[in-house]
Amino acid sequence: MFEVNGILYADEPALELEIRSARVTDDHVMLVTFSTGETRLCDFTEMYDDVPAFAPLWDKKTFEDFHIDHGILTWCDGDIDISPTYLYEHSYEYAAYGELVSA
Repeated sequence: MFEVNGILYADEPALELEIRSARVTDDHVMLVTFSTGETRLCDFTEMYDDVPAFAPLWDKKTFEDFHIDHGILTWCDGDIDISPTYLYEHSYEYAAYGELVSA
């Protein structure tokens, strides 16, 4: 049980998912490490059609000029951002060379 703003909740508080680090690995592809400790492969080309606000990221220089602001991936001085939860849900399990990925 926990309390927020005077309201009691029966569950435990959910941890907010955050992005800890990211690096561009290929054309519109990033490896992103989340606050869970997981590193996941994020292929942004699969997201552009679903989210018109990401259209400016087709420009390679714009895509590569990202920042992490309070655990959120941002571009264009914060005009474009992506929810860590959305990014996690639209990414792929990744293991570094030599590590096995369980199914």
